[in-house]
Amino acid sequence: MANLQKMISDKSVVIFSKNSCCMSHTIKTLFFDFGVNPTIYELDEINRGKEIEQALAQLGCSPTVPVVFIGGQLVGGANQVMSLHLNRSLLPMLKRAGALWL
Repeated sequence: MANLQKMISDKSVVIFSKNSCCMSHTIKTLFFDFGVNPTIYELDEINRGKEIEQALAQLGCSPTVPVVFIGGQLVGGANQVMSLHLNRSLLPMLKRAGALWL
């Protein structure tokens, strides 16, 4: 869990993803389309990916990918991110985190 905290603490946007997950691709594309440059950890490609996935599950993330952190705070998965976007709350959150300058 401490390793997970270190991975998210210094970055404005962090996405935990898997290359094989279509929803991960969708969420990454959304952020790229906004002009955000998120830090992305592909759990099916990195060492200790299974351990990180277990830590995400302990945080209550289900499914465990995609999972988004903005400003060091857990936002959630694809459903939560898309809800924020549809409610017009995602862009202000990204601006506050310093991930977007509009």
